[in-house]
Amino acid sequence: MDTSRGRMTRDGIRLYEDGDFAGMHAAGRMAAQILDEMADLVVPGKTTAEIDQVITDRVEELGAKSATIGYKGYKHASCISVNHVVCHGVPGSKVLKDGDILNIDVTVIVDGWFGDTSRMYVAGKLPRKAERLIQVTHDALMKGIEAVKPGNTFGDIGHAIQTYVEGNRMSVVRDFCGHGLGRVFHAPPNVLHYGRSGTGPVLEEGMFFTIEPMVNLGRPETKVLGDDWTAVTRDKSLSAQFEHSVGVTADGFDIFTLSPADKFHPTYK
Repeated sequence: MDTSRGRMTRDGIRLYEDGDFAGMHAAGRMAAQILDEMADLVVPGKTTAEIDQVITDRVEELGAKSATIGYKGYKHASCISVNHVVCHGVPGSKVLKDGDILNIDVTVIVDGWFGDTSRMYVAGKLPRKAERLIQVTHDALMKGIEAVKPGNTFGDIGHAIQTYVEGNRMSVVRDFCGHGLGRVFHAPPNVLHYGRSGTGPVLEEGMFFTIEPMVNLGRPETKVLGDDWTAVTRDKSLSAQFEHSVGVTADGFDIFTLSPADKFHPTYK
């Protein structure tokens, strides 16, 4: 249960206080730092389990706690989603091949605050169609973030993402969404990556949540595999995702999970 101070909106969304932003920055920065360090490990021949083990070790070395180990029985410090895996890919024996693209998602707990972020990587040479998918997904996230300010709505965030993605003839996944966080891993609201402007709860200063659009080159439909975790595109098209944790400020937004080494984009843009 979230026992932090602050009040709730009528939609059940917690409003955090000014001093809470520092805690979120510390957690977000650590998660982003760990992902920065993974850039040199994503190479052909490496297994996703090997990458996850390094992440597990780094979380411990940095004095933090993994939010995902033990979460609903999950056993890993990361989700690693390769090619047509949309999200929640389970690290294992899969060997990365030249041209594979992958999302690595990490959440750490630092002094009770949750830092949640994910980004795309490429093993070897980046294929042209994957490059365009990654760029559109990255830019869609940033357009969603730019819609964050008091008085706007969560529908404005989703609308900004959806119109940009569909304008580039790609599709937004509907089956998964962003979420509130802070001193809890998942909390209201659900942050949809599609929608109509002016709909949904109104953004207020002190809200903390993730924005994490998943974009497919093909159709938006997904299915979950037999492990009850791994979600894939139904048409086997490539999928990409980027995620930041953000807070609503008096006049806009604050990104908690900025890359310390400026490596959030796989080509370091």
